[in-house]
Amino acid sequence: MRSFGKHSLTHVLELQQISLTVGHEPHEQTLLREISTQFQQGHFAAILGPSGCGKSTLLKVIAGLTEQTQGGVHWEGRNLAEGEDLEPHEIGYVPQFSIAYDFLTVWENVEASLQLRVSGLSREELQVRAEHILREVGLDEIADRRVAVLSGGQKRRLALALEMATSPALLLADEVTSGLDPKAEDEIVRLMKKISEDDRRIVLFVTHSLRHIDLYDSVLVLYQGCLCYHGPSAHLYHYFNVDNPENLFPALATRSAEEWHASWQKYRSSYMPKKEGEEEVGKSETREMLAEIFESTLAQPEDATAEKSDAAACHTPGALGQFTVLLARRWRIFLRDRSQLILQLALMFGFPFLVVIFAWDGLPQIQNLNMEAHTNVIQQLTENTAFLLQSSKIGSLVSGLAMFQVVLLTLMGSNNSAREIAGERLIFEKE
Repeated sequence: MRSFGKHSLTHVLELQQISLTVGHEPHEQTLLREISTQFQQGHFAAILGPSGCGKSTLLKVIAGLTEQTQGGVHWEGRNLAEGEDLEPHEIGYVPQFSIAYDFLTVWENVEASLQLRVSGLSREELQVRAEHILREVGLDEIADRRVAVLSGGQKRRLALALEMATSPALLLADEVTSGLDPKAEDEIVRLMKKISEDDRRIVLFVTHSLRHIDLYDSVLVLYQGCLCYHGPSAHLYHYFNVDNPENLFPALATRSAEEWHASWQKYRSSYMPKKEGEEEVGKSETREMLAEIFESTLAQPEDATAEKSDAAACHTPGALGQFTVLLARRWRIFLRDRSQLILQLALMFGFPFLVVIFAWDGLPQIQNLNMEAHTNVIQQLTENTAFLLQSSKIGSLVSGLAMFQVVLLTLMGSNNSAREIAGERLIFEKE
């Protein structure tokens, strides 16, 4: 049976001078500015900052959903902008919105995710793997429950479960705790820390909340697109001169983003290894802090090996296999959605019945031709002409009714399809 446990590669994510600008001069806007940092294997990091500071944008750049204007994202030493992108099995991306279908059960959503993203699984392997994922996120006891009746916290757990299908080495989560009560938020954050520790994953977690700051291996602070800090949460207070994390955002507003960025680059470079003969810079307290920051974000685990796990070697099914899974899933959803089922039956049988009713007494009678032999030629020509005119009118009426039905059915079907696509657009984009 295929393994889906530990990752053995030292997966390293490195950002080098990432910048992103949109628009054109004089209305050009900088969303990210020269962000450079690095994450080691098994690292759980929080990306903090005020609203609009570029947290979600940075996550999308790492995921490849948005292309940076300069700089590079490096994974295991290769530049993703110049070479191959991340493989589907290497990355998981959990957005803010729900990515599960309400009419399917928890088990059916996870099963479909496995079928869409992992090829070559037998029925027994698929079942074992789905059970493992659900047990890991704490949903195994409600696997047969429909998504529509789940709580907000349970839906966020399910979103994580769907991304765990390929056991990704890099897991990105974009504000998955927003809108949750404190208890559910605490459960999600601790679950993601466990996921990072158990399988040595890099987990980057965008959040506004500072309640669980001590649980993160490191904290990355953004302000107006600039990197202001990346290091252990314990030194956050000292660096920003605040008593508790709640005062972090007000402290950021006391200086410009460029000043914070320049300050961080100066402090960070003061610890970087010096060339022979260079003068050491910085106070001892600051250098001790930066030493821990440098080691926590850049150091590699000693027991890392260069062998890939079987989980990392999984392959994505082909187009035909994925189409079959999507069609089966859509058919199952259709049969469970009573309102859509009734609407489709009405379209198929109701409108033709209405057309028949409207045309039942509305079609004019065609005058029969006089077939008697003693009629003269002029009378026969007149009757033939009248017969042809009546037939043409009735034919036009019948074809018009048929065309009306076709157009009406097409419009109704298009409207229904557009509503379905709009309602599930985010899920389609995610998949």
